[in-house]
Amino acid sequence: AGLIAASVYEARYPPREKMRALIVDNFPALGKAAALRFLEWAQENPTGVCSLPTGKTPEYFIKWVRKFLEEWSTPAMQEEIERCGLGHSRPKLDGLTFVQIDEFYPISPEQHNSFHHYVSEFYIKGFGLDPKKALLMDCSKIGLQHVPKSFGPTGEPEDHLPHETMEDVWPGGLVDLSLRMRSPDTRLERLQQRVLRQVDQWCSEYEAKIRALGGIGFIMGGIGPDGHVAFNCLGCDHNSTTRLDQLNYASQAAAAGDLGGIEAVRKRKVITIGLGTITFNPECVAIICAAGEAKARVVREAIEEDPHVNFPASALHRLPRACFFLTEGAAKLLSERRLASLRRLEVISQREVESVLVDLSVRLRKRLVDLDEDDVASCPLASCVIARAGRPLAQLAIEVRDSLIAKIERGCQTRHDARFLHTEPHHDDIMLGYLPAVLRNTRVASNEHHFICATSGFNSVSNRHMLMLLDRVETFLRSPTCRRLCQEDYFDSADERGLDFRRRDVWKFLDGIAAGDAELRDEGAARRFVANLCDVFGQAGSNARGLCERVQQLRAYFLARYAGERDTKEVQTLKGACREFEAECVWGYIGWQRPNISHLRLGFYTADLFAPEPTQQRDVLPILEVMRSVRPTVVSVALDPEASGPDTHYKVLQAATAAIEQYAAEEKPDDLVVWGYRNVWFRFEPHEVSTIVPVSLQTISTLNHMFLSAFESQRDAEFPAHEVQGPFCEMSRRVQVEQYDKIETCLGYEWFHKHTSPLIRATRGLVFLREMTLEELSGASRALRRQAENI
Repeated sequence: AGLIAASVYEARYPPREKMRALIVDNFPALGKAAALRFLEWAQENPTGVCSLPTGKTPEYFIKWVRKFLEEWSTPAMQEEIERCGLGHSRPKLDGLTFVQIDEFYPISPEQHNSFHHYVSEFYIKGFGLDPKKALLMDCSKIGLQHVPKSFGPTGEPEDHLPHETMEDVWPGGLVDLSLRMRSPDTRLERLQQRVLRQVDQWCSEYEAKIRALGGIGFIMGGIGPDGHVAFNCLGCDHNSTTRLDQLNYASQAAAAGDLGGIEAVRKRKVITIGLGTITFNPECVAIICAAGEAKARVVREAIEEDPHVNFPASALHRLPRACFFLTEGAAKLLSERRLASLRRLEVISQREVESVLVDLSVRLRKRLVDLDEDDVASCPLASCVIARAGRPLAQLAIEVRDSLIAKIERGCQTRHDARFLHTEPHHDDIMLGYLPAVLRNTRVASNEHHFICATSGFNSVSNRHMLMLLDRVETFLRSPTCRRLCQEDYFDSADERGLDFRRRDVWKFLDGIAAGDAELRDEGAARRFVANLCDVFGQAGSNARGLCERVQQLRAYFLARYAGERDTKEVQTLKGACREFEAECVWGYIGWQRPNISHLRLGFYTADLFAPEPTQQRDVLPILEVMRSVRPTVVSVALDPEASGPDTHYKVLQAATAAIEQYAAEEKPDDLVVWGYRNVWFRFEPHEVSTIVPVSLQTISTLNHMFLSAFESQRDAEFPAHEVQGPFCEMSRRVQVEQYDKIETCLGYEWFHKHTSPLIRATRGLVFLREMTLEELSGASRALRRQAENI
């Protein structure tokens, strides 16, 4: 109640909104708000039943709960507690009963990426809950405990099939749910069918235990890309109970990061509590957290649409104490709140006019200049803006049209005598975010380009890809070329000569791409891999036998790992070096090479579920040193000011912003410009940007070819976007084409196709960029940095 009272918004705007929502500034603030609500409930229900989420959604929730509990008696925390409306007594969490929400099946609870391990580590141990009162899902045993004996056609027991472990029953983790309905064809399938029925029985008993407790009193969760709550995906019955089920593609893609790749997710199924389980207790406090614009559509559907199986979270409408906790980005499509925001503004700026009229134009599929008063009257937002803008609709529509045209014309321009410093959190962010702008400015000979990748990216390289690279290396080590290069100290040189050798790796790879020669391409990649082996493991490049032994050791290592298992430091470095080579090949396409490419390997990037915050010495200083060397006039940064995308993005944003601020304080440059970009994780709206870059079919084709040829580790899309069943370059294409469709609707297709410029006539996609001053960049990330530092 205190949180909602402090908000500028009402708790709910009926009749449009069917449940309550609380809006906060950013992802860390979301965690704090959820922590306060949980502790408030725990004070009121010391023996209640709770369910808490896994994954990265609760990162700051966990940190804030622990901070509150550890510092409860301090004067500063007591002041904070009183301000937030909590009681003064410290909550006792050991009386709570914990119910695990979901789990992959089958999976061992010993795996660090199992949800059982997560809740045991962060909630049972971390919050001091009583493990004896916890209902957990051990998916290494469920279904195996009471498998009935089976007899074959001759009446003899089928005891030759072992079923001591899940691997005995489900080889490779592959579960076939069709055995629920069809007759088994083999002895193994007969065993699997019996186990499936035991799993279903276990789920029924788990549900009964929850209901015997009176149901769940407090549940916190996120909302998936298809609107799923727990693992209740789109189309799920609102009265569903605990069950073994399978995920749709969108949910598989979202879970790929948890389980080490989408192939591992596809094999497995999930056990999840149902929507009926969650809503069984009518007094349940249900908190659904969502951050960032990527969640805006499913949030709007859950809150504004009538209950329907297409919107799983709409099942929570029946709970009067349910509430969404949202960032501004996640709430951006809640129409009544947008209207309330507009009404609070003292002055309606051109930004608000452009936002509302572009949305109206796109929704009605009409050009801006064709909008009329009836169109405005049909939209409360447009009615509010037009009434308060003080200018007629026709004039405002022309102003917005001219603004969009000016942004496109700015995107057609190229800079001269400029020094670009392109920064990216991951190795493909620049390419996916604004490659067309890079290409256009590399065609000007007076421009200089430098590329920084802040992290090593080892988390996105699968073991399957590493095994493929080892096959290449084995072939290469047997070749006469390898023997010749060993004699030249090709892999051991660390001086300028060694730098030239590493460039030659890239040239060889690209020569193979150009010639359509897979062997030549593979040799280039193998050369770099061998050099990386020497660097990471201290291997002598001239010792071919030792290299072969190392390859066999690595092969055995990768074959023995489960998907998503934490790697050794050496293997993390090796995987990261593979990504770095891929990035060098990408920029080699357009003629840029080391030392114009910097791999910073910032220390905050780890294999930990919750990576540490950036620090000055470890993470800011490396970026600052590159800036001092390059002395850029244009610096690009990936913008995620709400911290709603991958946590790498906003942590790199913090580090990059701090480095730029320090560089500006030292050098006081008067020509420094910041380009803010977004990629497939989050997108700009037209009113948020200053520059719109035209993208031709030729450029789209170039991007796809560069990505699929150079980013080999990402080609099979082990960690894909949920919207597209394919690599990220396909998602980038979709974003650019959708942005073009939006602007083409506003301006009319004739503006593009009858334009005097062939560049405009060739446009089939658009890239949005925000050109900023240093002060604007600092403002975008300052609030986020302050929230993170408060923990």
